[in-house]
Amino acid sequence: MSEKQKVIITGGLGYIGSHTAIELLHSGYELVLIDDLSNSHLFIKDAIESISGQQVNFNEFDLKDYAACAQLFEEHQDAIAVIHFAAHKAVGESVENPDKYYRNNLLSTINVVKCMEEHKIPNLIFSSSCTVYGQPEELPVTENAPVQPPASPYGATKQMNEQMLKDLSFASSSLSVVSLRYFNPIGAHESGKIGELPQGVPQNLLPYLTQTAKGIREFLRVWGDDYNTPDGTAIRDYIHISDLATGHLKAFEYLRDNPDRKKYSVFNLGTGKGYSVLDVIHSFERSTGVKVPYKIFDRRPGDVECVYADPTKANNELGWSCQYSLDDMTKSAWIWENTVSEFLNESKALKNG
Repeated sequence: MSEKQKVIITGGLGYIGSHTAIELLHSGYELVLIDDLSNSHLFIKDAIESISGQQVNFNEFDLKDYAACAQLFEEHQDAIAVIHFAAHKAVGESVENPDKYYRNNLLSTINVVKCMEEHKIPNLIFSSSCTVYGQPEELPVTENAPVQPPASPYGATKQMNEQMLKDLSFASSSLSVVSLRYFNPIGAHESGKIGELPQGVPQNLLPYLTQTAKGIREFLRVWGDDYNTPDGTAIRDYIHISDLATGHLKAFEYLRDNPDRKKYSVFNLGTGKGYSVLDVIHSFERSTGVKVPYKIFDRRPGDVECVYADPTKANNELGWSCQYSLDDMTKSAWIWENTVSEFLNESKALKNG
């Protein structure tokens, strides 16, 4: 393209945001990244630029701050799309601290859409979740499956955001929205330079698993082995983070290239296969040769038993499909764990020195 088109990514230094940034940079877009660094790290900006060989415009602020949000959108009103990742995302934490989730996850979206409307930025890709399905009545779950009562405040915020965006897009003369209901992203970029690195104790399976294998955690907690599944542990549709990032690029291009598109569309992004927690542990041990100590605990509040996607709609309408296997996912996560552990140790040594 002769002149680079500009895309704003909220949560742009986070796990999914950073991988999506790489895909858009490789496809020739100019990026403006927003992140409050509450669950991400500033060095990821350098990693994005190292992988892509391109500079990004990074802005650190909280999207709940409307004045800061309005100023950013005023400066970048020529953007053609926003990809909105910024949200708190831990199911267990949302049960313990629902106020944090409702306040952040809803207000940030309201502010983003208000700023988009002000400057007629037409395209929004929203980071939704398979949690909106709760425990589905039928599997694999399609986009037409009924939205179930949420099993957690986190799931409730995704449902509320979806309904809000649907209503706002229908009322707007300029806004079109794609909500991507994705399943469980794991793994890391093939470069080994970016991956999942939450602040504090990980809430998701893979960072905790790899940190346990590295000796940072004593053992992995497996939440429940009495589910009605083949091995008793909960089943999820695990998707490689790079496949998921490609899905966001495809969804953006779908909005950009289809003037007769619907005002609001929903797509599942998943592999269509369900793997249990023990399946993931065994895959990690198989792909890396490293044993993982784990202990069984009672079920965790807010977790569902089994969910996996029917990705047919995304396959057909977005031209998107998954390329990576479960072993690819677990192996790449281990490469990233070793890379980031070395980096953090070097940083600590430099700081202490």
